Amino acid sequence: MSSPVTYQRHDDVGVIAIDNPPVNALGQAVRQGLVDAVAQGNADAGVRALVLLARGRTFIAGADIREFGKPPRSPILPEVVAELEGSAKPIVAVLHGTALGGGLEVALGCQLRVALPGTRVGLPEVKLGLLPGAGGTQRLPRLAGIEAALDLITSGRFAGVDEALALGIVDAVVDLDDPLEAGLAAARDVLAGRRAPRVTGQLPPPAAAPEAIERCRAKLAAEVPELFSPFRCIEAIAASSELELAEGLRRERELFLACMDSPQRAGLIHAFFAARAPHKVPDAGEVPALARIALLGRHPLFDRLKGNAERAGIDLLAHPDDTVQACLIAPGADPTCPAGRLRVALLAATAAMDLGAVDADLVLVVPDEGGLAELVALRADAGQQQAVADAFKGLLRQGIVVSRCGSLLASLQRAARDDAANPQAALEAASLMLADRGWAYRDSDIDLLAIEALGYPRHLGGPHRQATLAAARRRG
Repeated sequence: MSSPVTYQRHDDVGVIAIDNPPVNALGQAVRQGLVDAVAQGNADAGVRALVLLARGRTFIAGADIREFGKPPRSPILPEVVAELEGSAKPIVAVLHGTALGGGLEVALGCQLRVALPGTRVGLPEVKLGLLPGAGGTQRLPRLAGIEAALDLITSGRFAGVDEALALGIVDAVVDLDDPLEAGLAAARDVLAGRRAPRVTGQLPPPAAAPEAIERCRAKLAAEVPELFSPFRCIEAIAASSELELAEGLRRERELFLACMDSPQRAGLIHAFFAARAPHKVPDAGEVPALARIALLGRHPLFDRLKGNAERAGIDLLAHPDDTVQACLIAPGADPTCPAGRLRVALLAATAAMDLGAVDADLVLVVPDEGGLAELVALRADAGQQQAVADAFKGLLRQGIVVSRCGSLLASLQRAARDDAANPQAALEAASLMLADRGWAYRDSDIDLLAIEALGYPRHLGGPHRQATLAAARRRG
């Protein structure tokens, strides 16, 4: 099998290119390929500088999710970044699209970073109950300072290219469309002395910022006191001003492994996977896209759908005709729809407890709050439900959970309201009941709805996950 990382010489510049679609994730083959390509470039007597870039629509967007929960395979990412940073020849990293998590850590290990317009960077590991474990907590503060590192790492937010330039995370923004062209130009600037490469890990430790650290700790204590990893992020970032790089990296690794052992990490990763494709109907396969939908009646949601219709490639009609493929019917509207067309009833979660009397093929259940809707199949088959789910995912510009027979969301919401004194326990009990009913295609869909629409704590992974863990503990 060929490597997803290639090396090619362009005159006196060696180009290392990652091609691991769709997002150039840092799987084991990519990590090994990077180590091999850096060694090849350093051994190439005809090359004086190296360029690292990625093919496709983005730079490295993070770890390979297929490796989550599995034993690490050599070389691990800290070893890869150390090889990049220790290169005898300067390496120019060219960022485009996104450089996230381990992708940004790879770039920080290079001696110069240039970015194309529109690039975004970030270290979002905290959202999975982790911290950047390949030097991000030590190298980012050396470039951007303690306060900026605290902000970016404990929030997991993305920074746009202008902010990244202002903070010193990237050295230049190059107004080009082609990463190869940008990288070669930057490398030749380095060789001509117009740009000065530098080893991030050899920069002086950042100035201590005890007040910024205490402000960040107090903010997290007020907003997310129950979370584990954000506070470990603070400890790791603080170490960057107190320790030399090697010692700081060892401290970062200790804290990273502590996060790995935290049950919160498992819960957050469960929630991450639950959100991957909740709109997919099992066994539906590829289905023709819906292109024309009639909106019957009046509803505040309709204005939002109309605003997204052009981007979704869907025509929305005020009156159904023979070309319409589906009708979305607001409460109280005339439900007349041409024969043979899909009829989708629009209901609030509070009105969707009993769907037995609803005369429709599907029901779109919209929560009172939150960004997740539910599409319930009553008479529609798998392909029909999938076609409608795809259409409304584009029209709503938000997540859609598919289910069947009855509304998961309405049942969960009712359970939480009926036991307002202990809604978390009520959701856990309801989740087991719903799983037994078979309304959910995946038990994780129950967890996702409870998290996104009803505020169940994300770090617990969802009520069904917690209820099944509790049952397992009782049995064992």
